[in-house]
Amino acid sequence: MAVRGIRGAITVDTNSEADMKTATVELISKMIEENGIKLEDIVYTQFSTTKDLNCAFPAKFARLDLGFTSVPMMSANEQEVEGSLRMALRVLIVVNTDKKQEEIKHQYLKGAKVLRPDLK
Repeated sequence: MAVRGIRGAITVDTNSEADMKTATVELISKMIEENGIKLEDIVYTQFSTTKDLNCAFPAKFARLDLGFTSVPMMSANEQEVEGSLRMALRVLIVVNTDKKQEEIKHQYLKGAKVLRPDLK
């Protein structure tokens, strides 16, 4: 079994707890579904947000709404780069899996699709 990283990103409509929850649950649910992830196979999850999203920690919603109660999680701010995407939530889920690297299905949703145009 290998350790693999699954990347994902989504834009959040507003800097509100309700929209952060919606975006977090939507993105992680899609990452889990598309990659057949079981909670017990998750090694850890890393979240990052652009600095314009400071209403809540995304890990809160993964824990409360998606059952990540035993998953180590950490949050950080993205580096500010001129012209970069705003209102963005990024996630890295590291899992134990038998899948090959090229079988991993990274998920870029809503406005974050511009970050990875190669993943159609």
